[in-house]
Amino acid sequence: MARQTRAQRRARRQQETQAEPALAGAGGRGAKPPVRLAPEPPARPERGRRAREQAGGPGRFIVESWGELRKVEWPNQSHVIQGTVVVLIACVIIGTFIWVADIASKHIVQDLLLR
Repeated sequence: MARQTRAQRRARRQQETQAEPALAGAGGRGAKPPVRLAPEPPARPERGRRAREQAGGPGRFIVESWGELRKVEWPNQSHVIQGTVVVLIACVIIGTFIWVADIASKHIVQDLLLR
C-alpha cells in the first residue's frame, strides 16, 4: 500500500487529537499519573481487492507505483527550461575543455615523442 501523503497524516493527527480517548485515572486526587487506555485491536483483514494488494505480486507493485507517482512534485515549464540551459552550458564547457586538451596532447605527442 502506498504511503500516506503529508496532508493525510496531518488530517489523521488532527482527528486523533480532537477525539482523544478518555484517560484512566484522570481527574482523581491520587498520586498516580493518568494512564492511556489500550488501543482497539486491528479489524479483521478485508477480502477482495485490498487482500490481493497486500498479498503482493504485480498488482500491488502497480498500485504502489501509482501512489508514489501521485506524490511527486513535477517541475513546471520554467524549471525544465532552466535545467536544460544549465545542462547545455555544462556540455559546452566540458566539450571545450576536452577539445583544448586534445589539441594540447596532440602537439605534445607529435613534437616531443615522435621527433
